[in-house]
Amino acid sequence: MASLSRQFAAWAAGLAYDDLPAAVVDRAKGVTLQGLASALLGYDSNAGRNALQLMKDEEAGGAGVATVWVDGSKLTKGGAAFVNSELVLAGGKWDTYKMLTHPGVAILPAAMIAAELEGADGRAYLTGVVAGYEVLERMARDFVPAVMARGFHSGPIFGIFGAAMAAAKIMGLNEDQLNSVIGQCVNLAAGNLEGARSGGRRTSEGSAVRNALLAVAMAKHGMPGGETVLEGEAGFYHSYTGNNKGRLSYVFRGPRTTSLDEITAGLGRRWEFLETLYRIYSVPGFNIAHIDVTAAICEEHDIRPEDVDRVEAVVNWMETLYPSPAFPTPGGNAPRVGSTQYYSAHAVVKRGFPLVNRPGDPPPPEAVDLMQRVTLIPSKRQTLFGPKISIFTKDGKKYTRQATGREFIWDFDAEARRIRGVLPGVPVSEQQFEALIEACRDLDGLTRADELIALTLPRR
Repeated sequence: MASLSRQFAAWAAGLAYDDLPAAVVDRAKGVTLQGLASALLGYDSNAGRNALQLMKDEEAGGAGVATVWVDGSKLTKGGAAFVNSELVLAGGKWDTYKMLTHPGVAILPAAMIAAELEGADGRAYLTGVVAGYEVLERMARDFVPAVMARGFHSGPIFGIFGAAMAAAKIMGLNEDQLNSVIGQCVNLAAGNLEGARSGGRRTSEGSAVRNALLAVAMAKHGMPGGETVLEGEAGFYHSYTGNNKGRLSYVFRGPRTTSLDEITAGLGRRWEFLETLYRIYSVPGFNIAHIDVTAAICEEHDIRPEDVDRVEAVVNWMETLYPSPAFPTPGGNAPRVGSTQYYSAHAVVKRGFPLVNRPGDPPPPEAVDLMQRVTLIPSKRQTLFGPKISIFTKDGKKYTRQATGREFIWDFDAEARRIRGVLPGVPVSEQQFEALIEACRDLDGLTRADELIALTLPRR
């Protein structure tokens, strides 16, 4: 049997736009809109400004060939990729897969840079995006908790593969080159937890996408990456999970074993990409269902904050041990502003959460009080992002709703409707934002995919 990287490379090399089911194309358009909206939000943040200035200083005197979203500056491919990824990250509107990877933060900047430099049309861009998501998510699917338990952060560790595959596909690399891209990504994958645990900041997807473009360049210029780089005795899975046999130290739920053969099983027939969730609120992703489900209970039964005695939430056990049971955040499960208990209480008080949450906005005092009466009950049977919420009222009644874990998987129309809530925080007009939505909707009809970049630039 061909190696895992060879199977991915052969599939991606042969993938054509016409092979993509309508739902897959729709999702690629939706995640593109989500990422660009997040970059618009992130542009005026400290993190966004710092990333841009960092790369301008780093590349002083260099030739710029790729565009920084929202700003319009030209930087090198790697510099623009880093900044655009950091802008998406700063905006907080990411997509999420298996809680701890955020594919679009890495894939979309790489794909758009490749499309810009190649003059690729919308169909080529969408095909590259789908290839990137499918490779990243299949590689990550069963292995995220085990990677985190080794002290690595799965976001950039897996993100480099998706970003590189998307860019390489759009650039038209052949099967051998795509195989080498994966091999070089194994050499360049990085991201550790300890910095963030000791007062620093972890390596993010910005660094991953920069390294991804380096991996693509190395493969394009003939540097071979190897054949068994993923499943080999000293390969990726041995290094990042501790073995290449599918033995898992931690899982979200279910058995602690898998088969590496499952990574590519059904490739091109079953689309893991369709399991991607939209992180619509700028909060840790495992809280998004708490907001909507709790708010829905209160709306349905007209429950007011003063009626509530307490709230209980049965949640997947790993959601209470972020980022990993091996390295949980000290005191991370205590009620505080920014905790799951707070977001549940906020949903009771406000029946939702703002899409634009401005720094310095005071938390509702009623939510701060109620969060002390929200209890999280960890369970190894509960699905990820699928809490079971029970609200107990002071008159002795109990109202319960079970989430499915799929509430934040939706089509482009739903994404367009929900993402419009960011308008108060973006630096473009409502008319221009609507034009961006429609351009994403019609991406497969664009003669150049990078027309989207111009729609992120404020018209001065």
